[in-house]
Amino acid sequence: MRHTLAVLVMNHPGVLARVSGLFARRGFNIESIAVGTTQNKEVSRMTIVVEADENTLEQITKQLNKLIDVIKVQELRPEDSVDRELALVKISAAGADRAQVLQIVDIFRASIVDVSRKAVVAEVTGSEDKIDAFIELVRPYGIKELVRTGRIAMVRGEQQTVATGETRNNGCDDCRDERHGYERRNGRYNDCETPDLGKIRTMKARAGN
Repeated sequence: MRHTLAVLVMNHPGVLARVSGLFARRGFNIESIAVGTTQNKEVSRMTIVVEADENTLEQITKQLNKLIDVIKVQELRPEDSVDRELALVKISAAGADRAQVLQIVDIFRASIVDVSRKAVVAEVTGSEDKIDAFIELVRPYGIKELVRTGRIAMVRGEQQTVATGETRNNGCDDCRDERHGYERRNGRYNDCETPDLGKIRTMKARAGN
């Protein structure tokens, strides 16, 4: 079964390598991974799609939480989240085929972002199923090149990403800065200063991680 994980990490060099290395060492398979910044420049967000049963998913979550740079891990269930993917597709579109390709692009509410004499580049966003369907329809005309971002996702409504088994306050008790509002199972970090990895490491060690 496919699962989507939202992983908040400190924006430090090498974090992506450590996360992907963990999956490789443990034999977990990543179907897609998308990484980008958040509203806090010191925190990055990874959206990881994995194929796993419930026991394997639990192990993945536990192993991710052991990494020093990982702040939060949460599974985003389909019924509680929205997800999107973006694809750029370079399609052969010479002669009479061009009109038919453009018609398919219009039906899917995609956009043409580049045009040449014998090809067009279409940008399509939406669910994975929508992008799959678009690709299959234009495939007979000839796909010269294809790139997909992988899934990104977010919880619905006003709720924010919270790690399983953990709680989260709205911010620091003193300055209300969300960056300072970390609450862990076995300790609390909400000092009015930039998050200190040493303190986070100590808390994880005390928790047996």
